[in-house]
Amino acid sequence: MAAFIAKQMVGNQLSAVKDAAGGGDGGDDGDDKEKAEEEERERLEAIREAEERRKEKHRKMEEEREKMRQDIRDKYNIKKKEEIVEAMPQEEPNPLMRKKKTPEELAAEAEQEELDDFTTKLKKRLSDAFKNCPLRNLF
Repeated sequence: MAAFIAKQMVGNQLSAVKDAAGGGDGGDDGDDKEKAEEEERERLEAIREAEERRKEKHRKMEEEREKMRQDIRDKYNIKKKEEIVEAMPQEEPNPLMRKKKTPEELAAEAEQEELDDFTTKLKKRLSDAFKNCPLRNLF
């Protein structure tokens, strides 16, 4: 804790001296922005490449596992369950990026829910009334 406070005090004084001497961030704002943008692009590219490598690694591991599974199936004469497998989905949809419902769609859903609720209540009331009806035995 003491080291942090000391660093803050010395750092603030050091930056004040740099600014007074003209050694601070003079007029290189445009250059700094370009440098920051370039670093951000490189960072995003590195993240994308790392994700691709990770996916490729997992794909290879799954292929090896499937080969091992098939060897076991062959050894013990087990038939594989047939499943409809999609051909390598490109991108799994991100639930945060799904299409948002418009206010009109939300209103229509609320109206439909209200209508469903109303019909359910009406049906229940009619069935209760029918149960208590003395003419029930005629049907």
